[in-house]
Amino acid sequence: MSDIDSDKWLEAMKFEMDSMGSNQVWTLVDPPKGTRPVGCKWVYKRKLGADGEVTAFKARLVAKGYTQRPGVDFEETYSPVAMAKSIRILLAIAAWYDYEIWQMDVKMAFLNGFIEEEIFMDQPEVSLLEKNRRSVVSKGPSTASSKLPEAGTHILMKSYGFSMKDMGEASYILGIKIYRDRSRRMLGLTQSSYIEKVLKRFKMEHSKRGLLPMRHGIKLSKKQSPKTDEELKRMSNIPYASAVGSIQYAVQCTRPDVAYALSVTSRYQACAGRRTGARSRAFLST
Repeated sequence: MSDIDSDKWLEAMKFEMDSMGSNQVWTLVDPPKGTRPVGCKWVYKRKLGADGEVTAFKARLVAKGYTQRPGVDFEETYSPVAMAKSIRILLAIAAWYDYEIWQMDVKMAFLNGFIEEEIFMDQPEVSLLEKNRRSVVSKGPSTASSKLPEAGTHILMKSYGFSMKDMGEASYILGIKIYRDRSRRMLGLTQSSYIEKVLKRFKMEHSKRGLLPMRHGIKLSKKQSPKTDEELKRMSNIPYASAVGSIQYAVQCTRPDVAYALSVTSRYQACAGRRTGARSRAFLST
């Protein structure tokens, strides 16, 4: 591993393997005849704080699910994730009644439920459990989502064996920074770090800030879509749909003021022209 933080990545990988072992995620077996083990790969991510600083290094061992066949290796998948509006409602209630907002990080809490099928997966090459055995079989780990309904509403995640970290008073969640004035019972949310990251991705970090996402009199239509091969080639190099999708996440969380501009520009993702591209850049900078 040639990364400057290779030691930290290796430490994160060791933690991942130790956690899977302690949670009994798999059993080491020889693959039965006729089975086709799923491959696996390591995924690495730097966890950022409210101001964009690196707070943790995460390494996750994931199966190559794209090699599975529907109806053979799996039926349906579902991962329960909190909706942005649900988080806002809870924060609003806490602000109004002056409740404490405390944050806990549940390490290695699996989001998916128990696996009913037997899934055979190849061992990761960099950390072979046994060199003379090829596969591991998933047992269906103890999961947070599958155990919560069984125990009622008042539970402690730690009672199910998940390691937890006390992160103190909540100040940052899902890329959203929380500002709080308890004397006035007010709470504010901002995604400045996320938006700055999006601007850098589209090379707009030095752009002049705009005032309005959609000014009066601006009209977009399909007639403005590319017509010639040269125009189509030029627009194919512009990540228009990616920009619209990035803005959509901000709209759902903290920027409902640009929702109308987003709805208009979203209509032209399949045939974006120079003018629609300019509009997407305009409300990226607001």
